[in-house]
Amino acid sequence: MSVTGTPAVVSVSISSNLNSFRALKRYARGLTLAEFKCKLELVVGSPASCMDLELYTVDDKFVMKLDSDEALLGSYPIDDGCRIHVIDRSGANIGEYEDVTRVEKFELADAEYEKRTDTARSFMKRSKLGQYNREEMLKKEAEQEQKLAEEKALVEAISVGARCEVRSSGQPNKRGTVMYVGLTEFKPGYWIGVKYDEPLGKHDGSVGGKRYFECQPKYGAFVKPQHVAVGDFPEEDYGLDDEM
Repeated sequence: MSVTGTPAVVSVSISSNLNSFRALKRYARGLTLAEFKCKLELVVGSPASCMDLELYTVDDKFVMKLDSDEALLGSYPIDDGCRIHVIDRSGANIGEYEDVTRVEKFELADAEYEKRTDTARSFMKRSKLGQYNREEMLKKEAEQEQKLAEEKALVEAISVGARCEVRSSGQPNKRGTVMYVGLTEFKPGYWIGVKYDEPLGKHDGSVGGKRYFECQPKYGAFVKPQHVAVGDFPEEDYGLDDEM
């Protein structure tokens, strides 16, 4: 049975008494309910033979049970946006199909994995990619060491307590006081911790749970040394105190 003038497919929301999520799917109205249940197995995890189906409207009002496996999906009053709720009668527990810790995992010892020729690792070795390209790795290490040396030379000319101006491309210059100079835990390389004169920053001197310096919230920032100029930079009036 089909409904004249209706689309061949319908978009419905699928929910289950065993799962917390909902999935939006499209199905052909020409499916029998038995065929539809088989497709639902891949969505909710319940066996088709253990499913009871309920139909709800777009605004989540109960309409009816879908209880005839021989009937076509399109024979029911299902519109786009309706919800079909799956009730599992297999005896499974709520959340059972979402708990991946209960899934048996295939594990392979590293020595055995190393012997295989059909793995991503073996492909990378044959193609000399990534960590298996010694020349490229050495080049990257040299570039990182050079960058670190350049940053170190820059920070040696910057001292805590100095007045500074932060100059970043595409952003207005911002003045403040140097509060921290050195390495950090949140990112590699050398960083300059700055307390801005106005709340133009991102934090209060603490990043990732570690405190590097003290300042008011939104006054602190970390910038790379190449963007910091130290000198006689008096405080500027940004007019923020006049705002409501």
